[in-house]
Amino acid sequence: MEYWNNGFSARVIFNHIIPPFHYSIIPFLDRFMTLRVYNTLTGKKEDFLPLRGNRVGMYACGVTVYDLCHIGHARSAIVFDTLYRYLRHRGYDVTFVRNFTDIDDKIIKKANEEGVDYRTIAEKYIEEFYIDMGGLGLEKPSVEPKATEHISGMIDLISTLIEKGFAYPRDGDVFFSVEKFKDYGKLSGRNLEEMQAGARVEIDEKKENPLDFALWKSSKPGEPFWESPWGEGRPGWHIECSVMSQKYLGETLDIHGGGRDLVFPHHENEIAQSEAATGKPFARYWIHNGFVNINREKMSKSLGNILTIKEILNEWHPEALRLFFLSHHYRSPVDYSEDSLLEAKTGLDRFYITLHAIQEELKKHVSAKQKKEDSFSIGNSQKTIESFQARFEEALDDDFNTAQALGYFYDLQTALNGLLGFSGGQPTDEIRSLLSQGYGHFSKMGWILGLFREEPGAYMDRQKKEGLKNIGLSEEEVLNLIGERNAARKNKDWKKADEIRNSLLSKGIILEDTPSGTLWKIK
Repeated sequence: MEYWNNGFSARVIFNHIIPPFHYSIIPFLDRFMTLRVYNTLTGKKEDFLPLRGNRVGMYACGVTVYDLCHIGHARSAIVFDTLYRYLRHRGYDVTFVRNFTDIDDKIIKKANEEGVDYRTIAEKYIEEFYIDMGGLGLEKPSVEPKATEHISGMIDLISTLIEKGFAYPRDGDVFFSVEKFKDYGKLSGRNLEEMQAGARVEIDEKKENPLDFALWKSSKPGEPFWESPWGEGRPGWHIECSVMSQKYLGETLDIHGGGRDLVFPHHENEIAQSEAATGKPFARYWIHNGFVNINREKMSKSLGNILTIKEILNEWHPEALRLFFLSHHYRSPVDYSEDSLLEAKTGLDRFYITLHAIQEELKKHVSAKQKKEDSFSIGNSQKTIESFQARFEEALDDDFNTAQALGYFYDLQTALNGLLGFSGGQPTDEIRSLLSQGYGHFSKMGWILGLFREEPGAYMDRQKKEGLKNIGLSEEEVLNLIGERNAARKNKDWKKADEIRNSLLSKGIILEDTPSGTLWKIK
């Protein structure tokens, strides 16, 4: 299968050497296409081969619900939403699990500060999470379990680890013994002896080793608790994901993922406790997205540069944020800035302008014939349009390379704009067919990226209103000035007509004279 992943894929090669009827055999070819993913565990790209044939079990670590979600949460959510969509597009039956950590030290601290029950804090921020993710246009996962709904399963798993000698109780707490698990460190590439030598772990006299981690924590006075064989307490952070993922996906997952910050210790500890208990591999493919920096600085509360999703969506279109993130490979670090998001927003505007123009073009009457001199250029556009889906899928088959896939969208946009120019207001049957096919690509493949969800006309109208608000003009004022200009042109008062055009242009309003009247748009 390696052959198909060097250079052009089979689908792209067939696009160039087989006539148009080749699309009938694309489903057959797809059987031989291999999706390749970068596995953090092995440090290399591998063919994606699910454990259970066509069924895929995917788990992504969710949020601890004690505060509003920030831009880092947005990136991880968008990455795994895109993976979820693409796997389904490729024909896999995907069960996607994303959890809520609804009991934690930070939640308890927040509840004490506000004088409320921990459940009030958790429920409040779960609701805020749904508002944010809805704003970003995310698909809902198959299952969204809460940690507090799976306490009994955690107690059972901890008991198993104690029985097998991998964990030990101490005065109401239970710890996992990292020395007992010989593969500890295999995900992060850390050596246990080196970690022990350089350990800067808070001293806990209950631990046999400073690197041992808590599976169960005894409750302090006034804290929420659950009954257990070791006394009143609550689970440690790491144990919850092992229990929830295996309950819904089985003892071995196909994909486990999250942000790169979770590789150690969270995911390392998940592997240790899960494989110690079952004796089986915990996850076949580990996928981690890169960090988000703010203006080239690490995002942190101490620097005061935490940007919440709400703050961003109050100022920017949600698809602009998606376009910004997906313009980078998911494993790469991303530097967020106002300029970078403005660039993404400008690109999004241009896409919607093209889509709206296609809609308007397809409403027009068909021209009798195509000009011969346009045949070559139309042929180039046709190749770009007809090979688009194959190239788009080839990019995503190569470790979900959304940056490359978006590059093909820009190529498609250029080809479609070229066709719009050739039509001259009278599209031929051939041009209409190609425009319609290209529009379909934006709709179908755009869904995979969570883009182009809005009706283009509505998008353009809203952008106009927002733009007019920013420059301090109303649509009525613009139309009145256009009316005055048209009257001046009719009276051959070209000086006044030019003055009105230049005045509007200085304010960011561009006029375009067409056979059907004067159109305007925000620069």
